[in-house]
Amino acid sequence: MSDNNDPRVYFAAERTLLAWVRTGLAVIGLGFVVARFGLFLRALKPGDGSAQQHVGSTAIGVVLVLLGSVSIAIAARQHLQYSQNLKSIERPPPNLGQWSVWFAGSLAIIGTFLAIYLLIRTLIG
Repeated sequence: MSDNNDPRVYFAAERTLLAWVRTGLAVIGLGFVVARFGLFLRALKPGDGSAQQHVGSTAIGVVLVLLGSVSIAIAARQHLQYSQNLKSIERPPPNLGQWSVWFAGSLAIIGTFLAIYLLIRTLIG
């Protein structure tokens, strides 16, 4: 089998996409934890419960969530473009390659909604 007609090329691209999805999910998770760290700090502070919002942790957390979401979306787009340029012989027979792109796109959308949720919860209080 020559290198030009090797289906392992597609599978290598698939592994790369999944690695980016894993990295993006880790960044989204870290962003959520950072955004919610302000609640933990507020709970530790003694007083009447009217402690100030920790806007800094929320802002950093939202930026991380959006960064993770954008990285997943870009990885899905690049994978889709790369996959479309492959010959049919280089793709696996039951072409389920679209599943991974839809999954990554869904995660990017969910991450964006999570960032919006964190912002709304911070503004409402």
